[in-house]
Amino acid sequence: MLIYACISSHGFGHGSRTAAVLSELAALRPDLRLVLSTALPDAFLRLAFGAVPFERRHCQWDVGMVQADALGVDADATLCALQQLDQRLPGQIAAEQAWLRAQEEPLLVLGDVPPAAAQLARALEAPLIWLASFGWDAIYAPLGGAFCERAEQMRLLYGQGELLLQCPLALPMDWGIPSLPIGLTASRPRGDTAALARQLALPAQRERCVLVSFGGLGLSFDPALLARWPGHVFLGPDLGLAAVANGRMLPEGVRPLDVMPLVERLITKAGYSSFCEAFSQGVGIHLVHRSGFAEAPVLEQALQDHGRHRLLSQEQWRSGDWQLDQPLLEPRRQPLPSQGATQAAAALLQRLPG
Repeated sequence: MLIYACISSHGFGHGSRTAAVLSELAALRPDLRLVLSTALPDAFLRLAFGAVPFERRHCQWDVGMVQADALGVDADATLCALQQLDQRLPGQIAAEQAWLRAQEEPLLVLGDVPPAAAQLARALEAPLIWLASFGWDAIYAPLGGAFCERAEQMRLLYGQGELLLQCPLALPMDWGIPSLPIGLTASRPRGDTAALARQLALPAQRERCVLVSFGGLGLSFDPALLARWPGHVFLGPDLGLAAVANGRMLPEGVRPLDVMPLVERLITKAGYSSFCEAFSQGVGIHLVHRSGFAEAPVLEQALQDHGRHRLLSQEQWRSGDWQLDQPLLEPRRQPLPSQGATQAAAALLQRLPG
């Protein structure tokens, strides 16, 4: 039995979410072949999946939004990239269709969340399940102009799935197909946290430790800003953190999630998987405002509803005014359920063909 996962290469959040679900699925059914079809980097996939075996197909299935950095998007460049993808997709779909037929195995297609996964599944007459907190139709439609027609085309493709595993923190996904609401889809921290704390020479007080992480693109900043907060230690993947006394660059093979049990706060942008991981580990979020991306205001509202938080402007981020001396604000509503990856894996098991 083969699970063929078409994973968006827009940032690392989609890959992290799919990894959480497929890792749970592999624990239940280690005999399944997991095939990841994506343009995400090999190093990221190996880190996200850890010891879970997978095969790799190097395919780009969508564009998402072209980003200058973690906080900004470029609509014109996105349209150009979509036009280029239009030229490549027919050949890619034909090649993957031929490869999958040659495997001669029962097949299920999982989409997170490229619309073109529907074209591949239809060509193979294979079941298609979406794993999503939004579709690109909801991201493109507010941009107007040429994006509107594309949004409608994508909505119709999404409607060809047989089930939507509807993640929390979601935009509307009115695709006319059955949906199953699930909880937060976070992986689990790996490794010995006590040993990691010693390796990084972290203070024993969790409240003094701050994770700084802006996803796959990262976000450049001046490490000298850390001098404004001498009582705190800052951890993250940014190389600049190794250059200052109270900075710690994450060791190779260590994910931001793996150090969350050691930190009290996370400075980040609005991102689904980052929120899931922080919520699941009881980490407060200092959110840097993000503009031009329809998911961002939804996530900002969800953070205020369900997570301890502070809200920062981009100017506050750039100047080092990070409000670490202020108490985290309590959420307006109850925490979200946290077993989404397990729920999604069970749902996939129920729908495996033959």
